[in-house]
Amino acid sequence: MTTAPFSMRMDQKIKTRLEKQAALEERSAAFLVQKVVADYLDAKDYERKVFEEAFKEADKGVFISGEAVHRWMESWGTENELPMPEPDIFPADRKVG
Repeated sequence: MTTAPFSMRMDQKIKTRLEKQAALEERSAAFLVQKVVADYLDAKDYERKVFEEAFKEADKGVFISGEAVHRWMESWGTENELPMPEPDIFPADRKVG
């Protein structure tokens, strides 16, 4: 992996904590910062992917109504807990069946 220099300003308290953690892990502060930034970007990439998939699914027009979700949630912890509801809202041109 090629690296490139990068500098930034950081709150002194955070820098002190970072240096302490780096010493505990026997790593450099730069290593930890790179790892944290990589993890953050990976999480953001995953989040973006999940949202894109959800939007594609929503574009199909098939949903579970709020009423069905509320009935299900109200049953949690009772003797008659309901299973997760199935979609009950469909596009106008689709027949249920």
